[in-house]
Parts: sequence; C-alpha cells; structure tokens
Amino acid sequence: MERKEIKFLRTMGIWDGISLLVLLGIAMPLKYFADLPIAVRITGSVHGAIFITYAFAILIVQLRVKWAFFYSVIAGAVAFIPFGNFVFDKHIKRYSDSLQAKEKKAVQNTEVV
Repeated sequence: MERKEIKFLRTMGIWDGISLLVLLGIAMPLKYFADLPIAVRITGSVHGAIFITYAFAILIVQLRVKWAFFYSVIAGAVAFIPFGNFVFDKHIKRYSDSLQAKEKKAVQNTEVV
C-alpha cells in the first residue's frame, strides 16, 4: 500500500495541475475575451489554496519520507508548468513503488532472522 504522505502529495499534485489548467485555459480567456475578471479572481483564489496545500504536501514528504531535496525542488517547479504535475506524478509513482519494494524486502529480511 502506498504511503499516505506520498498519496497526499500525488493527489494534491493532480489537483494543482487541474486548477492551473482551468485558470489558464478557461478563466484567463474569460477575463480577456469575455470581460469577466471575476473568473480569474475566483479560480485564482481556489488555485492559490490548492497550491499552498500542495507545497505543504511537498514539505510533509520531504520531512517524513526523507526523499532527496532535489525531488522537492522539482515538485515545486513543475507546479508552474502546465501539465508538469501530471508528468511528475509518473515519477512520484515510480519512486513510491520502489520505496514499497524496499520496505517489503526489509520486512522479509527481518522475519527471516
């Protein structure tokens, strides 16, 4: 089973990616082409809250899972790139799978002794 910290990070990363796409693809055109600035104000606020939660999730994983600091920097950087979170999610999934395999192997080694 995937660690809850990594699952939370992956979930918030997906939500951050979706909210960024909605902000850039729907709210911004509504602001500039339909003269509806409220769309950006609302969507931007929601995206900001999601982004802060995503940053908090990165911090949690950094402190509890103790992955390389480089991964935290990359996780923060991809939040500013459209579709970046979706691409990075594949890498997080791969990292999570390898972490699970290591933990399972460690448990099996301690049971043998």
